[in-house]
Amino acid sequence: MENRILGLHHITAIAGSAQRNYNFYTKVLGLRLVKKTVNFDDPGTYHFYFGDEQGTPGSILTFFPWEGIGQGHAGSGMATNIGYSVPAGSLDFWADRFKKFNVKQGTVEQRFDEQFLPFQDPDGLQVDLVVSPNADNRKAWETSDVKADVATKGFHSITLTLRNVTPTAAVLTDVFGYKLLKQEGNRYRFVTDAIENASIVDIIEAPNLAQGRSAAGTNHHVAFRVKDDNILMEFREKIASKGLHITPKIDRDYFFSLYFREPGGVLFELATDNPGFTRDEPLSELGTSLKLPKQYENDRKQIEKVLPVLQ
Repeated sequence: MENRILGLHHITAIAGSAQRNYNFYTKVLGLRLVKKTVNFDDPGTYHFYFGDEQGTPGSILTFFPWEGIGQGHAGSGMATNIGYSVPAGSLDFWADRFKKFNVKQGTVEQRFDEQFLPFQDPDGLQVDLVVSPNADNRKAWETSDVKADVATKGFHSITLTLRNVTPTAAVLTDVFGYKLLKQEGNRYRFVTDAIENASIVDIIEAPNLAQGRSAAGTNHHVAFRVKDDNILMEFREKIASKGLHITPKIDRDYFFSLYFREPGGVLFELATDNPGFTRDEPLSELGTSLKLPKQYENDRKQIEKVLPVLQ
């Protein structure tokens, strides 16, 4: 791996019910809960990490399930659609499965020569299952109902909806090393060749669209992947040199992070591969117990009383 942005690391969204969120992503979509911890800034709220077996960067969808937060709505200045890569021939399986579980879904469509099935999670988060013409050799997490021949492989893409594509495009191309691949209407596709998968950022330019409301069913931030914290700090200098305000390095227990708001308003994060999710649980037991940041360990009993009990 080079000293480059390696596509998407994780995406973080907001939910309105921990139990409902857990049920949908593990039981319906068939992801693995790889870490059950709490929000660093609000330890009375869970922070769930869903992904493949190991929580490989590029597969990790995380949630802050704030109980009863109310409904948000997607709009300008947000990441609005998450794209998951699925195998060819799997969309009929997913359409039938979504019908069985009363999941709100659209019909199969085509964009950039790719078939995709749009659906919404129970909070209204917009997700697309995408069949890419390029082979995705990532190992899927299997469940008894969702086998490898249909299971999600990890992220395909993230879509940003912005009033002006140009300033954000400059960050993607000049700082992150992405290139504009093609355009369809007001949708611009940017890709990086630094990684084979989870390598796409789409931007929809919608100059007259109202700002979104950040609450249940919306994305909180998008994290891009770097190999380690040395490369992380190299990118900190690059981003600061563009006049963008960026945080100091933050230890998130399972990766190191930087945060900044890109010119279109979306909160971007850079996150490292190290140290990973097995630093405090063996691979076979990921997500099975509540893990707390060390500053909250002394308050474990109180925190456990506040958090909803997952069934």
